[in-house]
Amino acid sequence: MSWRGSSPSQMSALSVAEAHFPDQIGKMRRLYDTSDAFRGMCDDLAAAEQTLICLGDLPGREREQRRREYRSLVEDLVIEIGEAIARSNVVMLRRFDIIRQKAP
Repeated sequence: MSWRGSSPSQMSALSVAEAHFPDQIGKMRRLYDTSDAFRGMCDDLAAAEQTLICLGDLPGREREQRRREYRSLVEDLVIEIGEAIARSNVVMLRRFDIIRQKAP
């Protein structure tokens, strides 16, 4: 599924993640299109940030505890997404002598 043809909820999940990495938008869109795991991280990030917004209805003590939990979750997901972006830059090269051995 391409980000251009995605539903509003999918696009908002990608947009939420892109807000944390504005200089990596092209890579993020490629990953979002090709990786279920990356899409899941973006969806989880969007859900966690949305939950943070909705915590205002809870009683004060519980609200603060949940905010800490969800802020931590958001921070962890941002780190995980950043690591996924960094891994997407890694190119696996095969040694020439291994390739030559396989040649007929």
